[in-house]
Amino acid sequence: MAKSLTAAELRGYSVEELTGKLKEAKEELFNLRFQAATGQLDNNSRLRTVKREIARIYTVLREHELGIMPLAAEESADKAKEAAE
Repeated sequence: MAKSLTAAELRGYSVEELTGKLKEAKEELFNLRFQAATGQLDNNSRLRTVKREIARIYTVLREHELGIMPLAAEESADKAKEAAE
């Protein structure tokens, strides 16, 4: 993963896609830690970025599990209901 994903972008993905992204991020974190241990890591800040990305993915997965809709999605759902009436 070249760029970090925001929580808003992640909320647009399905659970399967999030699980795939989580697997990719964990693999990247493993590789970065391996590079750090062997002294080959060039960009130390990437470790922090990937860790935060993993945390975001876990957060969005938990939101899906609990059925929590983000505030922006609730507002757009309300607008859609009003337009249908």
